Amino acid sequence: MAAVQPHGVLLLDKPPGYSSTQALARAKRFLQAPKAGHTGTLDPFATGLLPLVFGEATKFARFLLDARKTYRATLRLGVETTTGDTEGVEVARVPVAVDTALIDAVLSQFVGVRDQTPPMHSAVRVGGKRLYEFAREGVEIERAARRIEISVLEREAFEGDELVISVACSKGTYVRTLAVDLGRALGCGAYLTGLRRTAVGPFRLEDATSLEALEVAGPVGGRARLLPVEVLVQGLPRFDCRAAEAQRFSHGQEIAATGTPGPAEVAVFGPEGRFLGVAAAAGARLAPLRLMAPQALGEAP
Repeated sequence: MAAVQPHGVLLLDKPPGYSSTQALARAKRFLQAPKAGHTGTLDPFATGLLPLVFGEATKFARFLLDARKTYRATLRLGVETTTGDTEGVEVARVPVAVDTALIDAVLSQFVGVRDQTPPMHSAVRVGGKRLYEFAREGVEIERAARRIEISVLEREAFEGDELVISVACSKGTYVRTLAVDLGRALGCGAYLTGLRRTAVGPFRLEDATSLEALEVAGPVGGRARLLPVEVLVQGLPRFDCRAAEAQRFSHGQEIAATGTPGPAEVAVFGPEGRFLGVAAAAGARLAPLRLMAPQALGEAP
């Protein structure tokens, strides 16, 4: 008998040595879930918060893909590597002669909106091929810079040649590249030796579970850790409709909605607080964009 698909969001504390896809595969197996996805990759050597979406939650994952992330990053000063992290080979070594005053001054210069060029060892596609594939072949590809925003960049600890910083940034920010840029601004070079994601949007690492805990819990216990699908859209304006409107909306029909902002996306809820989907608000109407399946709402298909 095929496994019954669960629906919801799992906050996973990804361990080192796993790609995001590998961690997802294990979580799917522990929860016996046929359909699932993740909401933004973490490098294999990185750890921390990796929200996973199951069933109907995959339809609304994009709201987390755009979310702000926070990290705790550990840098080794005085050395640069080919990849900007521990997976590369050393290419430069410079004596470290910095103090906390210089570090704090340099960190402050990187706060705000800036352009960042994706590293060669990244999953960005160029001409249908990922950059890391070119890098493995020894080919350097010209990359377009991307606009990013760093809202928080602070020193947590500094001792010897090790610097620990906290980073809050927009999507698409490469902390490896940031580490290299910081090292060069400090005049000694640097590379990333540790990276732990501590938050994604409204979700925090302290609320996450581990793969080991999921394995011990089994499918029933693992599924009990799922957050409801609607946590993905908690940042949207909310509209609650009556039973008749809910039925029309769930069948893909527009409904009247006076007082909703527009043009904007709105999270639509029916009777008893059931999440129905996301709509586009235009004037006094709500047009369905993404809908929860009837089966996920406990209705007949």
